[in-house]
Amino acid sequence: MSRKLTFAAAALTALCAFGPAMAADEANVAPGLTYGGAPLGLHGADPVSLLDQGKNAEGNASYAAAHDGVAYYFASEENLKAFEANPARYAPQYGGFCAFGVSVGKKFDGDPSFAAVMGDKLYVFLNEDVFKAYLKDEASTIAKAEDNWSTIEHTAATDL
Repeated sequence: MSRKLTFAAAALTALCAFGPAMAADEANVAPGLTYGGAPLGLHGADPVSLLDQGKNAEGNASYAAAHDGVAYYFASEENLKAFEANPARYAPQYGGFCAFGVSVGKKFDGDPSFAAVMGDKLYVFLNEDVFKAYLKDEASTIAKAEDNWSTIEHTAATDL
């Protein structure tokens, strides 16, 4: 038992030491780590399906890739390969936090059930009501979010 505990501690230490460095709350991720060692983004939804097909498809851990310290799951090997070829294109804006929340200087959860594509970029929103508020003035919301993100990106959500 002691040997297993020592091995687990060593593995965790190595993961922390050699894993990607990420400041507090730069990405909206699920608590815990995926098998690959990075926390899960987009609630496990496939970002390629959201961006290219306009549909929310549940990803599968068998098709996983990490980008900027966040793991993403994909619905198919084809989608995984598309992501691996251009991860910056498919990663959600604002680390997967709600774009409307960022526009008002907050970091709210981003739910892939409420997603939009604007200018070939993927944006997610907190819930249906917030998504409807975004739809009333999409361009202004995104412009405000762009202005705010550089200020709040490295700030913990609880500090905003």
